[in-house]
Amino acid sequence: MLEPMGTSADELVAHYDAAGAVVGRVRRADMRKHGLWHAATLVLVRSGDGSRVYVHRRSPGKDVFPGLYDCWAGGVVAADETPEQGAERELAEELGVRGPALEPLFTFAFDQPPLRCHYFAYEVRWDGAVVHQAEEIVSGGWMPLDELREWADDPASPLVPYGRRAIQEWSHRRE
Repeated sequence: MLEPMGTSADELVAHYDAAGAVVGRVRRADMRKHGLWHAATLVLVRSGDGSRVYVHRRSPGKDVFPGLYDCWAGGVVAADETPEQGAERELAEELGVRGPALEPLFTFAFDQPPLRCHYFAYEVRWDGAVVHQAEEIVSGGWMPLDELREWADDPASPLVPYGRRAIQEWSHRRE
């Protein structure tokens, strides 16, 4: 069973370089304070028939983009953790989703200081219950794909910037 990982300032996370290679480990607080390169996972949760995506609102206490909406479950890759392990852990922590096979999608770098991150994107299909992690998620629900694409293309929509970029990339690759 996956154990939840806190977002303590002393938590050790994988430190990456700009090219996407792991170069060590660093305290989460130092990574944020100095805008260091790191990695994070993104998991797109789609309904079993693929027509909808689970979208959630981030809590106001999040350290990055608080209160905005996200169509990806995920988070920072911990030290000594692979991106796939991080994706499974975050999916279970944030949404209570355990067991579906992760389908690797793509990776991309997001360099919008102070956020410098290599994102590893995955997808799962899920029709089971969704249970929010109260510390990270305020609310959520299923959104039709066409509506999500409209949000992604509208710079005024309340999507987190890296999530917008990732859903645009995902859509582009499906065309």
